Amino acid sequence: MAVPEELIISPEDKAHFVDLQKGIDSIFGRSLRIRQVDAGSCNACEWECTALTNPVYDIQRFGLDFVASPRHADMLLVTGPVSKQMELALRKTYLATPGPRIVLACGDCTVDGGVYKGSYAVTNGVANVIPVDFYIPGCPPSPMRILTGIRKLLAVLIGKQAGEMM
Repeated sequence: MAVPEELIISPEDKAHFVDLQKGIDSIFGRSLRIRQVDAGSCNACEWECTALTNPVYDIQRFGLDFVASPRHADMLLVTGPVSKQMELALRKTYLATPGPRIVLACGDCTVDGGVYKGSYAVTNGVANVIPVDFYIPGCPPSPMRILTGIRKLLAVLIGKQAGEMM
């Protein structure tokens, strides 16, 4: 499955995080709540997502919070190729997330199955199960790449929001 270039987020710039909190406030009026879903990955992406909460990256200073329930989430951050055993759970998690939902696919496996592609045990990517808004490539993507991806995703959402007001 080919992913359109405009949906791929890359970390070419590490600056401009100052406006991240303002962007989150302008869209949500509060912190952005993220539900991370492991859909059958090798756990490398989870290690990188977990690193976002350590003192080096400290995503809470930008107004980003991980939540335990999809019912409290604004965004799903999905990792893994979606194993057959996780397919139903991922669908239910997606449906339990209040709309409008944002789905961010994190890691190469979420695009097309990655190293698991073609296995009888996977669906070969998240987009084969639920709609995906943006992709963050990498095996695994670094915490900075994930943070940059979230920032760019919010910039696109702010642009769409401004376009809807016109």
